Amino acid sequence: MSTSTSLSNTTSSATPIADHHFVQLPRTPLVPERILRRFGAYCSFDNRFRAGARLLQCLWLRDHDIPTAFSQAKESASDQSTAPSGYGSILSAEAANAGRNFLSPAIFRHALRSWLLCEEDACIDEERLFGNALSSAPLTTNIFSVLAEDLDLASAVLQRLLPAYVQTVRRIELETSPGRRDPRYLDDRTAWDCAIHSVDPSGTPCIIYTEIKYSESLDHGNIARMRDRYPEASREVRLYDNPDSLILRSQPIEQLWREHMLAQLAVDNGVTPKAVFLALGPELNRRVQGAFKVYQGELIDTDRQEPGRVPFVPSSLEKLVHSIHLAGATELARSLWDRYLDFQRICDLVLHEVAPHIGSASSPAALSSAVSRSASRAPSKIGRVASPRRRLTAPTARRTIPLTAATNTATEPASSIASRPRRSSSRTKASSAIQSTGSASAPSFSDEVPTASLAEGGTP
Repeated sequence: MSTSTSLSNTTSSATPIADHHFVQLPRTPLVPERILRRFGAYCSFDNRFRAGARLLQCLWLRDHDIPTAFSQAKESASDQSTAPSGYGSILSAEAANAGRNFLSPAIFRHALRSWLLCEEDACIDEERLFGNALSSAPLTTNIFSVLAEDLDLASAVLQRLLPAYVQTVRRIELETSPGRRDPRYLDDRTAWDCAIHSVDPSGTPCIIYTEIKYSESLDHGNIARMRDRYPEASREVRLYDNPDSLILRSQPIEQLWREHMLAQLAVDNGVTPKAVFLALGPELNRRVQGAFKVYQGELIDTDRQEPGRVPFVPSSLEKLVHSIHLAGATELARSLWDRYLDFQRICDLVLHEVAPHIGSASSPAALSSAVSRSASRAPSKIGRVASPRRRLTAPTARRTIPLTAATNTATEPASSIASRPRRSSSRTKASSAIQSTGSASAPSFSDEVPTASLAEGGTP
């Protein structure tokens, strides 16, 4: 029985959401810097999608009166003419410890329990999970904890998303691996965001190993140290046209490479007779979707694969949320869309700010809602923040930014950023880039604005 009734039990007399509610824009709206700064969403590292996604999180937090590093800095600033230094997408320590990064208290309880009972040697960054609204970690929990507590809903959702692999869902595990630092696998700490244990239409047990991305660009940030086991496993799994390809080892691709190998090794070692590697990301995150396509191009064509190979299935968050809507969980679907995927709201807000006299491309009601929920909200309504309680910690967790010091600072030295070579904005094939340099350089994915961005991948 579901413990998340506030979000999952929504098939009553409520009017069903029209399908057009889930139609995504063709591309991410451009947002002027002055608007980003006003909402605490400006970061010089952000690319076009990440800037819009960060602003969307800032607006969601303001909608729910959740204190942030930005609002806290603004209240404590002695000189009101000085711009506050915190990000509006980072929760205050008090809000993070109270579970305000999740859609409901039930989801927070599930997240807290999963974190406290995490697998041995799990690589969990609790600062991102509890305190960073932009992170994919709370996104994963906001979706799959509800499905884990309501397996009937999970079955209905995943039957629509993956009909060939799901008849019923038996259980869902978050942040899991069949064996960390185990030489039978990758001899490291690689893990999936979640594992969905199901039975397919033929009655065969199957596990859907899932990786979820949100605002990551995949071409910067942490990268796994190349281990001796990786090339061995790359040949052993028999998934790739060229197991020694440098593209597989490049930064945008290597995490997909490791997790797909791990899924195949799970099948080969008898963990499950059948598996799927599912990768999810927003349709508008061109770099993530581009990485999925490049990785797919490295795989052996399905008509030439050996039996028993684990398929790679790229999909989008939009399709998953729409499947949740079609399964009847309308409130959950709307909550997820409004928080993570409603870029029409960003477009409406920018139109109102830039040219208020010409109106919006969407309905007048939608524009009124976007403006009233964001631009007209007075910062003073957020209220004072009490002194933070002791922050959450765990012996096995990897920590990055303390909740009590979430300020507008980069997670890597400015000197290393300044020394980076400027990337070309032209779209270049990954294979030609590697052939020309002779090294494992990252494939280039165009995202309209070729600026550096913060990646959120973890090092195993």
